[in-house]
Amino acid sequence: MTNILAQFSGFIETMNPNIFILIMIWTIPWKGVALWMAARKNDRIWFVVLLLANTIGILEILYIFIFSKRKMK
Repeated sequence: MTNILAQFSGFIETMNPNIFILIMIWTIPWKGVALWMAARKNDRIWFVVLLLANTIGILEILYIFIFSKRKMK
């Protein structure tokens, strides 16, 4: 476990700040829209998952275009 954290820490230290800024610019709008949709649909589980998981927008895009369209039977 410590080795994994050390590798991740090394990756963060060597990452270009411009890439980090681009990732943030990409992620924040998707997360905002997905959280808004989950709250409006009263999807509590999805809201918590989207709030806590950072998937660089992938999970948020899937929720917006696929999972939020499904209807409960």
